[in-house]
Amino acid sequence: MFIVDDNIFHITVVITLNWGSTMEKVVGEITHYFPKVGVAVVMLEDTINNGDRIHVKGTQSDFYQTVTSMQIEHQTIQTATKGQDLGMKVSQVVHAGDVVYKVE
Repeated sequence: MFIVDDNIFHITVVITLNWGSTMEKVVGEITHYFPKVGVAVVMLEDTINNGDRIHVKGTQSDFYQTVTSMQIEHQTIQTATKGQDLGMKVSQVVHAGDVVYKVE
């Protein structure tokens, strides 16, 4: 509140912090990367589906992509669950120890 010449002025400041409406949940960890074919081996801690949006983050990796191709034992799958190791096509180079998050 400011008083100028017997007039009172109220100033209202509104600050909006938009952290986005997305949440990320850990679904797995990269255990190996095959650079010639651009495929990562992911050890799953939760369920993942073809079409899910993921975030891969590590000390040298940090990118988002949509899951477009997954395989277990050379068989294409649509869904994988906790405890499974799968091959997943990735759009960028990844490294062992990178964490895979599902963006919700």
